[in-house]
Amino acid sequence: MTLTTDAALDQWIQRETMAEAMIPLIGRLYRENNVVTNVHGRSLINQSVIDLLKAHRFARQIDDVELPVTETLPLLEALVNLQLGAASIDLARLNARFKESGSKDLEAFLRTELADVVDRFGADERTSTDVVLYGFGRIGRLLARILIEHAGGGHGLRLRAIVVRKGGDSDLVKRASLLRRDSVHGPFVGTITVDPDRDVIQANGTAIQVIYSDSPATIDYTAYGINNALVVDNTGRWRDEAGLAQHLESTGVARVLLTAPGKGELKNIVYGINHNTIGDGDRIVSAASCTTNAITPVLKALNDEYGIVHGHVETVHSFTNDQNLTDNFHKGNRRGRSAALNMVLTETGAAKAVAKALPELAGKLTGNSIRVPTPDVSMAILNLTLENDTTKDEVNTYLRDVSLNSTLRKQIDYIDSPEVVSTDFVGSRRAGIVDGLATISNGKNLVLYVWYDNEFGYSCQVVRVMEEMAGVHPRSFPLAAAVPAAQ
Repeated sequence: MTLTTDAALDQWIQRETMAEAMIPLIGRLYRENNVVTNVHGRSLINQSVIDLLKAHRFARQIDDVELPVTETLPLLEALVNLQLGAASIDLARLNARFKESGSKDLEAFLRTELADVVDRFGADERTSTDVVLYGFGRIGRLLARILIEHAGGGHGLRLRAIVVRKGGDSDLVKRASLLRRDSVHGPFVGTITVDPDRDVIQANGTAIQVIYSDSPATIDYTAYGINNALVVDNTGRWRDEAGLAQHLESTGVARVLLTAPGKGELKNIVYGINHNTIGDGDRIVSAASCTTNAITPVLKALNDEYGIVHGHVETVHSFTNDQNLTDNFHKGNRRGRSAALNMVLTETGAAKAVAKALPELAGKLTGNSIRVPTPDVSMAILNLTLENDTTKDEVNTYLRDVSLNSTLRKQIDYIDSPEVVSTDFVGSRRAGIVDGLATISNGKNLVLYVWYDNEFGYSCQVVRVMEEMAGVHPRSFPLAAAVPAAQ
């Protein structure tokens, strides 16, 4: 039914009014109950009226229909009255689960669905873990944004410090400015101030100590009140256990996480795939690469259902700071040519690295990479030979279901819009997004296109590994099912 101009405006105003009513409820749940609300992974914390409506609109890309604010507002009102303990709640999935249940009693349904946290008013069994970001480049600053966003009531991961080499007298101000403004990901949501007397950056109430050091082994973190810290090395300078172990020589450090592929016997962790292999004795682990995180969950889902005989992974990857802006000497092949002007064919270890997280694919994949003149968002093209026949519709339906209802839903997203391009995926919190319209299937031959925000999406995966190492994952609702089988 087509609305008249006046009717359409009236409907929009009503939706705005309901979204305005949602804001204090979302804030109250966050501040008083340690409850983070989201719509298919899109956080609703500190969002404007328009941002809330956009999140509801976004749901149509997942569920085929827009999420009605007429349904989520009563849901939030009911959640506030349940005196919940700490949790992460997906309103879209919870609302869908309620409608599927056929129940007419929303409160009774929620009490059953959220039984583990009902009447626990803000209770949070998670301990606080001090986090130090060693290096403050692209990934370091995005990790800082996510950690600040997740700060809540102070439980879980607490960003306490960054460690950098001093770049001059205005270093502190410049570091704060780079956190405040980002050419790709936009402005920081909140306020940032600096305290030059203490070398501290204040971001939305989080005090970040800036420590200047040239060595990972000589810092006394306890002098800053930091103890048993998880150090996240974003520099990429050290990739093996011997190099990264230098961090453990500094006072106040308990564990180390590398945000790059690890060498030697280091565990390369892709959250959602092998994060449960992290043991108490693992003091140094790697979060693998952005590409490995993007493709491994999709490959696991496909291998579980259809079996993978062999395949080739071609990544079309945004340029990185490792490349030259203009033609100049570079120790790597071809990377000395201007990143802003060329497509650069180069190697990638992502295909082989998949086997470190998913051993059943060892020796089955090859890979290459083409660096292209875009600053962020990349694509992996998976050209696979399967054990079992499938069709485009079957594999798309399967992967869409995996993205919605499985334990891999935080890693895999799905879209079938005919108009999306790379910039539409900036800020995606999923490791990879399957482009369903581009899928090609011919019996046992399958070509799949997977978008991924190689900066922010990867950073979200890193934070999940950090939470696993620290044992501070928030309880997520509704509970996920196992990876579903194809129909």
